[in-house]
Amino acid sequence: MNGDAVTDSGIWFRVEAGSAASAVRRAAERLGSQVEMDATRIADLAIVAAELTSNLVKHADEGVLLLRPVRRAGEAGVELVAIDSGPGMADLTVSSRDGHSTSGTLGIGLGAIVRQASWFDGYSLPGRGTVLAVQIWPAAPPRPSWAGALTRPITGETVSGDGYAVRVTDGRHQVLVSDGLGHGPLAAGATEAALAAFRNAPAGPPATVVGHLHRSMSHTRGAALAVAELAPEAGMLRYAGLGNISGVIVDGDGQRRGLVSLPGIAGHQRPTVREYDYPFGPGARLVMHSDGVVDRWRLTDYPGLVEQSPLVMAATLLRDAGVRRDDACVLVARSWT
Repeated sequence: MNGDAVTDSGIWFRVEAGSAASAVRRAAERLGSQVEMDATRIADLAIVAAELTSNLVKHADEGVLLLRPVRRAGEAGVELVAIDSGPGMADLTVSSRDGHSTSGTLGIGLGAIVRQASWFDGYSLPGRGTVLAVQIWPAAPPRPSWAGALTRPITGETVSGDGYAVRVTDGRHQVLVSDGLGHGPLAAGATEAALAAFRNAPAGPPATVVGHLHRSMSHTRGAALAVAELAPEAGMLRYAGLGNISGVIVDGDGQRRGLVSLPGIAGHQRPTVREYDYPFGPGARLVMHSDGVVDRWRLTDYPGLVEQSPLVMAATLLRDAGVRRDDACVLVARSWT
């Protein structure tokens, strides 16, 4: 990586050898400076980056790490998400205590990560691997987000045609997932147009927002996309989609209910846009993903995952259900009541 600014979509690193640690640490330090952290927090960030990459090198199979800025309520921090398909851990809480080691080392890595982090969450399953998510904020962290998502470009590309956005406007909590047609810069351009239009769209229900996106994207190659609005106080979720974005509501027991998207391409022709209402009770989760993620996943295969943060849940599904021959995006949102 060069000295250019890190975009909000972040940078993925493959961590297969110890030499990756210095590249990740330098990039993390640059990003800390970019979001105007002080020297003390940048030093903390460097420790977290080093320990995460060290854990991936020592214990992981197919380890990757995402580094990106995170923004909320006018503040900016740094987020790192480490994902692997290694041996996993039976009890992540025990493994994060100083002195616990599975490789003959001092066993202070995860403990150091937890101490330096403003926010930390993780999920591990023996034989399936581990996901660790860390945020470093300059001061006290904001409340954990009710939505979390990741995107990953197709192998060989540096930009992804998939993307997501989250907004709260006029009391409406809404999320968007977009899959620009094809791959590469033109697909990414279509999705960027969708994200910009979504952020600036007038307050309205999902069908109205999707119509606005469609009209705003006529200059692009178009995208499949879906908008969901969570209204847990009313026990309701509203959903409108065009094309092959998958939407699923998962209850607290891991049971799935698929959401309806209609055929069409936002930005092209004159698609029919229709909104559907679904029950969304306490403990429910919304999962949305592009067709770069196969739809055969079941949360019942992941004991306790539904209780983790939306970000860790999204990262776990991306690891196990994402395909390398396509861009991929997973978004998870939960009730905050």
